[in-house]
Amino acid sequence: MAMAASPLGAGAQHEMVLELGRRTGIPFAVSFVPWRRAMLLSVSTPRTAIFPLTRSPEREARYRWLAPLYRETFLFLSLKGSSFDAAAPERSKHLRIAILRGSLMVGAMQQQGYRVVEASSVAEALRLLQRGIVHAVVGNRDIFIALLRGQRAERFVMSAPVRETATWLGGSLDFTEGDAALLQGAMKQMTADGTYAKILRKYKLGAVQ
Repeated sequence: MAMAASPLGAGAQHEMVLELGRRTGIPFAVSFVPWRRAMLLSVSTPRTAIFPLTRSPEREARYRWLAPLYRETFLFLSLKGSSFDAAAPERSKHLRIAILRGSLMVGAMQQQGYRVVEASSVAEALRLLQRGIVHAVVGNRDIFIALLRGQRAERFVMSAPVRETATWLGGSLDFTEGDAALLQGAMKQMTADGTYAKILRKYKLGAVQ
């Protein structure tokens, strides 16, 4: 979705944000910082945006929602033959599950009674799974598919989707409604002229709308 340095490219949502900036004349300069710091900067520093940010009722009033970027499908990933019941995850609430630190899914899973272990990255969560430290990982289906490419994917089991959300470019509140309208209009243009689909195909991802 967003990578600082990778032979694969900048990441789908990173490319989308740069293209939105190019089309609107808003000069986005992307920096990579720890997620909690990014969350703090985006609500305390003027003209600062954050992505990919999941839109939720808890966050609604804290940001100017500048443009939708992607639709996420969250599910459980476990190892085939493990004690985690991927067909009925609610039966495995006593087992440890890993979730990306700072994800809204941390609170959602804790509220449902799951034993959550926070990981610094999805790759780290998968390592915890393969080492038997956790019994399942909750995350974005498309990211799982990308990370498992080239591995023995048949060793893993994905559950049915447990939540669908949209990720956005979220800005500090000094961005104006006019800024948001301009960026959302540019996203509609990107969708209409095929640029959005081209970026998704490059990273083997699905569509947001």
